[in-house]
Amino acid sequence: MERRSFIELLSYTSGSLIIFDFLSCTQSDGISTNSALNDFQLLEWTIEDLQSAYADHSLTIEKVVSLYLDRIKAIDQSGPKLNAVLTINPDAISIAQSLDAELRTGQSRGPMHGVPVLLKDNIDTKDKMSTTAGSRAMDGSKPLQDSWVASQLRSAGAVILGKANLSEWANFRGENSSSGWSGMGRQVQNPYILDRNPCGSSSGSGAAVSANLCMLAIGTETNGSIVCPANNNGVVGIKPTVGLVGRSGIIPISITQDTAGPMARTVKDAAICLGALTGTDPRDSYTIASEEHRFTDYTQFLKKDGLQGKKLGLYLPAMESHFKIDALMNQNIEHLKDQGAEIIEVERINPENVGREAFLVMQYEFKDGLNRYFASLGPDAKVKSLAELIEFNKKDEVELLHFGQELLELSNSRGSLEEPEYQESLAKMLKAYREEGIDRVVAELNLDAIIAPTGGPAWKTDLVTGDHFLAGSSSPAARSGYPNISVPMGLIDGLPLGISFFGPAWSEPILLEIAYAYEQSTLHRSVPAFISS
Repeated sequence: MERRSFIELLSYTSGSLIIFDFLSCTQSDGISTNSALNDFQLLEWTIEDLQSAYADHSLTIEKVVSLYLDRIKAIDQSGPKLNAVLTINPDAISIAQSLDAELRTGQSRGPMHGVPVLLKDNIDTKDKMSTTAGSRAMDGSKPLQDSWVASQLRSAGAVILGKANLSEWANFRGENSSSGWSGMGRQVQNPYILDRNPCGSSSGSGAAVSANLCMLAIGTETNGSIVCPANNNGVVGIKPTVGLVGRSGIIPISITQDTAGPMARTVKDAAICLGALTGTDPRDSYTIASEEHRFTDYTQFLKKDGLQGKKLGLYLPAMESHFKIDALMNQNIEHLKDQGAEIIEVERINPENVGREAFLVMQYEFKDGLNRYFASLGPDAKVKSLAELIEFNKKDEVELLHFGQELLELSNSRGSLEEPEYQESLAKMLKAYREEGIDRVVAELNLDAIIAPTGGPAWKTDLVTGDHFLAGSSSPAARSGYPNISVPMGLIDGLPLGISFFGPAWSEPILLEIAYAYEQSTLHRSVPAFISS
């Protein structure tokens, strides 16, 4: 959802809330389901459930992988046809069999052993799958090595089920685009109400996790691309501090802002996955700074009473976009207070609007990063530069069918990262959002975290005029490179909304403590019902 970082679309109103939950039926625990499409053995299972089944031999990894593959076939490729999964890993079953063999000899690689995961298709895997960023220009592109993320997951014993669909080029391609559309996979649908948008750019990752097509998915974010689809699809999304997770082998937009992160149905599952992704990536120098701040086990910070005594800053600019969003957020603010948190209003974070500078930074860094990525593919790369990509799209019958490539062309017009315009814009952006922004606000008010509604309810997908955002709060954490966690906070008219918890660099431990305590005291996650309209 990177276009939100330079297109200021928010308008504000206020009022009271009417919530209509019209999903097909409600279980005793409050989870709404469609019994026909959600008659699934592993529905809403957690990593802990999975490991218990492996331990008591009631399920094998091969069986679990088969169940998820069958569900993908039934729901994603037919039935509601979510279009969330772009590619199935042809080796998924054989990988599961190998991991089962390890368990039979008493060897487990840890909590991620045998956990089925989908990767957003801008994350390299050196296997039988391509990495395309959703672009037809990249169809058949085979990276020369695994990304850091894929390598870490394999080492931890995860099963990479396949690649998730996404907003093409992580939505940094053209104006008036529809989140979740790609030339390779077409439009991802929202599993709650199918004609609603899943947001992006990690659209398939969010929709797949929500629809129980996998246990976990990996998304990437430059500005909003993890937390917005987490919001629209009713799941948990963690955007880590830039440098906590290695970016090598991820098709880039911005070296300053890009990061990968887990998307899951629970905070605990996302925390488990985050621990598996940390480390020093030899191809990403930013990860050196994480050495004194990272953990391989983030579950140690999960406390049910984690809201007690916390000071939380309410980011007011994210409020007053719609009376229903405000009313739901206000209900949750009262709940946070009941759990022992103190709420302090934050009028603004950055002292001045640096949207223009942030947009320029992305243009310069996108051109530099993408050309470097093309070069990493070797001499057989189908496309060897941003300029060649632009020309490919002009000749292709699908790529420019619904929207253009203005952002590609604008980026291609920029110079190198040595340009004064780039250097000055980067310095101004970081100063505004770091030392004069989040760092200043947290220090002056003695805050543990900042909170805001992640976004508004999912809009109707529109391939003519593009996305229609009601609200958003991702920019402060995105532009500073700081962490952000979105957790479901309830439903509006059958559509989920999330609440965001963000803070200074390397504050994942306290953010997870707060997010987990909030989640466990509310349990707002609802199973989607795949309503047609």
